Amino acid sequence: MFEYCVDPKTLEGWVWLSCYLTTAKHAEFYYSIFTVVGLLLVAVPPIMAFGFAGALAKRSAIAPVRWLGTTYITMVRGIPDIVFFLFVPIALDQGIEYLRHKVLCPAHEGSVWVGNDFVVCDIAKAPLSTADQWIHDVYGFTLAVIAYAIVFGAFAANIIDGAMRAVPKGQLEAGNAIGMTPRQILLRIHLPQMWVFALPGLSNLWMILIKATPLLFLLGVEDIVYWAKELGGMKTQAYAYAHPDWRVWYFAVLLIFYLALTWISQIGFDRLSARVSRGMAVAR
Repeated sequence: MFEYCVDPKTLEGWVWLSCYLTTAKHAEFYYSIFTVVGLLLVAVPPIMAFGFAGALAKRSAIAPVRWLGTTYITMVRGIPDIVFFLFVPIALDQGIEYLRHKVLCPAHEGSVWVGNDFVVCDIAKAPLSTADQWIHDVYGFTLAVIAYAIVFGAFAANIIDGAMRAVPKGQLEAGNAIGMTPRQILLRIHLPQMWVFALPGLSNLWMILIKATPLLFLLGVEDIVYWAKELGGMKTQAYAYAHPDWRVWYFAVLLIFYLALTWISQIGFDRLSARVSRGMAVAR
């Protein structure tokens, strides 16, 4: 904040606005942009891991593994996303605290369920109530990433499975004919060619993931939507920077932010698709 921002009530026009936009809460708003981008970058590896695991499980020659992969893909795709986004973090949090409770408080008697409440000993709470705020933030963010990975991993698995089926069988048979092992065929022929067919679907999934980042707000993470709602609401004279309901302006900023993010993403996917398709026109 600038030196002339000591008394907001004496400021007017652009000077007042410059002070208003540089408050500590606005710094949190700007920082939350990195939270959204960080979620996108951090969530992609586990999403792809779940995707490949689900796709390979669905194609497995071992029946129980194949059933597990099919069940995972069908169940997650058939249940509303918001149910998983709310269920997974709660289930993981309570599961972690329950295990810590059993290990750290073995002398504790009785059930952890007391009526409708889930109660564990104080030292079993995750994280501890005495932990720094950043630990609570990282813990909540990690649970959110796991929820995103499970949900979007199922969609990625379906895309990857379809892309693997689209690779011409003749190329796989040719690899087998020259003595390649199933592992070599998978790594050297099947997966490299699969990307040509998978990228369109994965690019759409990435766009849906971008649109789903506001669900962080429902998981207790103070993301860009939370701060837009918090800062844009009406502020009375009890606040240093009083203003009417400005949520429309804050959400307009979010609109521009997400449009820019999807535009940049589309350019990146177009270039990536052109790269992986180079010299592979015969695969059609």
